[in-house]
Amino acid sequence: MTEILNCKGMKCPQPILKAAIKANTLAPGTTLEVHADCHSFSQDIQKWCNDNGKVLISIVDKGGLKVATIQL
Repeated sequence: MTEILNCKGMKCPQPILKAAIKANTLAPGTTLEVHADCHSFSQDIQKWCNDNGKVLISIVDKGGLKVATIQL
C-alpha cells in the first residue's frame, strides 16, 4: 500500500514535519511517497529517514518537484 503526501509549496522544515506526522499514523511496511519542491528537501528527508530507521527507497527530481519514496 502506498500513501501519497503532497507538500508542494511548503517551506522546510514543513515537509519533513508533515512526513513525520503522517508516518506515525501508518502501519509498518507501508510505503509513503512525499512530493515537495523545497530546495533542501532531498537532504532533509535523507537525514530524517536515517535518524528514524526508515528506508529511503528513492528521491526523483521531476522538474523541480522532488518525489521521495519511503518504506516505513
